[in-house]
Amino acid sequence: MSNLKEAFKKRKALITFITAGDPSLKATEKLIYDLEKSGADIVELGIPFSDPLADGPVIQASHIRALKNNVSLADVFKLVSKVRKKTQIPICFMLAYNLVFKYGIDKFYKEAERVGVNGVIIPDLPPDEFQISNIEYLISNIFLVAPTSTEDRIKLIAEKSSGFIYLIAATGITGKRDKLAADLKQLVSRIRKYSDLPVAVGFGISKPAQAAEVSKIADGVIVGSAIVDLIAKKKTKAALKFVSSLRRGIDAG
Repeated sequence: MSNLKEAFKKRKALITFITAGDPSLKATEKLIYDLEKSGADIVELGIPFSDPLADGPVIQASHIRALKNNVSLADVFKLVSKVRKKTQIPICFMLAYNLVFKYGIDKFYKEAERVGVNGVIIPDLPPDEFQISNIEYLISNIFLVAPTSTEDRIKLIAEKSSGFIYLIAATGITGKRDKLAADLKQLVSRIRKYSDLPVAVGFGISKPAQAAEVSKIADGVIVGSAIVDLIAKKKTKAALKFVSSLRRGIDAG
């Protein structure tokens, strides 16, 4: 958890999402190092699943490619363990609850802590059904606030969250958008009424100008589909240049 906190203390955090195993686990390992060099502060690893939640066609396709490579949750744990020999950049898993349940909840958290995972995002696990104590495991549990979340819901999410709070920039699925929610500033303010955790905004951010705009009102910017799309097109160098441009945009913002 401390690594996540430090990431937000240094500067406005850039959180980059990639799918583990797309195009390969070896490529994912190199991407983690290169994303850090390009200005990412936190790497979010999507764990391949046959029916990824809330994800648009770009990330869905990346999950399918990774599954064709037979990439499993156990494989990604091994990957993180290997990565930890070279870097301590905060790593968060984003995955379906089904994968956690099948692996074994206690076993999952123990292994995540052992290999050096810093945070877990489970979009289909409601905070009111979440039973794992942050005292039991040194891993942040990150929940999502939607633009449609009620005041009671925001309060509950704030109480259950650790590490940071993930604010969805627009309703619907992940993917590039020309415009983000007009009331983002008000949404961030509503969250801050109940928590002093950093607020990171994701879903739809695909341009340096958008990243700069979001960084003025939030503590972190999450970008996924735009990066995954370039990787799918075998334009990894372009993806890294894009991440560098996001970093510059946030810093200028």
